[in-house]
Amino acid sequence: MEVTKDTIIGDVLDYDIDTAQFFFEIGMHCLGCPHSRGESIEAACEVHGTDCDELVSKINAFLASKN
Repeated sequence: MEVTKDTIIGDVLDYDIDTAQFFFEIGMHCLGCPHSRGESIEAACEVHGTDCDELVSKINAFLASKN
């Protein structure tokens, strides 16, 4: 899976639940909420004041390391 800023958080979590750690790191502790699972990574980063490109890079590096 290649994650972008437009990727829906729920899709990332469904692909690999271990990616939750990266969302927790930005203060997004509401991952079970239907609204949070349905928003894009970019929208979540905007709300939480986090650099979207940095988060996407971390998630993609993590997923690549598992292959």
